[in-house]
Amino acid sequence: MTAPLMPKATAVWLVDNTALTFDQIALFCGLHPLEVKGIANGDIAAGIKGMDPISNGQLTRDEIERCQNDATAELQLADAKRDIPAPKPRKGSRYTPLSKRQERPDAIAWLVRNHPELNDAEIGRLVGTTKPTIQSIRDRSHWNMANITPLDPVTLGMCSQIELDEYVAKAAKREERRQKRLAREAAKNGEVLKDATETTAVTGDAPDMTPMDAPLETPTQAPQPIDDSQVFSDSPSSAPADDGADTLLRPEDVFKS
Repeated sequence: MTAPLMPKATAVWLVDNTALTFDQIALFCGLHPLEVKGIANGDIAAGIKGMDPISNGQLTRDEIERCQNDATAELQLADAKRDIPAPKPRKGSRYTPLSKRQERPDAIAWLVRNHPELNDAEIGRLVGTTKPTIQSIRDRSHWNMANITPLDPVTLGMCSQIELDEYVAKAAKREERRQKRLAREAAKNGEVLKDATETTAVTGDAPDMTPMDAPLETPTQAPQPIDDSQVFSDSPSSAPADDGADTLLRPEDVFKS
């Protein structure tokens, strides 16, 4: 369906002056429902003045009332009095107003953090920047890196949610194709990853392992009986008496040190 002139300004007017749902306004203006919700919350198009689609002949009051009574109905453009050419697709880099250029690094940081699958060319087309700027933010060498705060480029008004979703979907398909190509190359070279149960399984009889924190057992010898001859081997009593004469034993002779 052909979008009205100045779709974002028309959406601002419809949000402020009608009871239409976000989906109805988004479908009529060619926007994403989240963008319409952001307009209602004041996060998007804060400085845009609403444009009345009734005064310029794009809608009728009866058409708005019909859709307000039926949430599933779709707004239809009124018959134009003159032919309006369809907008041509934009080529080249996106123009960023001077008031938004200081916020461009914030949008780049948000895209790099939340959508790493996007390449530099896609980010450059979304926010209208150059590859050196994107690379400096990726490797955190930007001159103002300490003051950069990641912000949604849709909220900043640098791109639409529909455009962002298209680029993200395209990047996701490209990443899926790359993964399939790597899998085919790995299978062709025989580099197929084995299951973890196969690589970590223990084959054969595993040796008994002693825990590292288990105390070492030292062999102990059984106590041996002590013979009296070993204790009193050097005592004078063990020596034979001279000529059968009785000798008087002293304590120091028995218990020698």
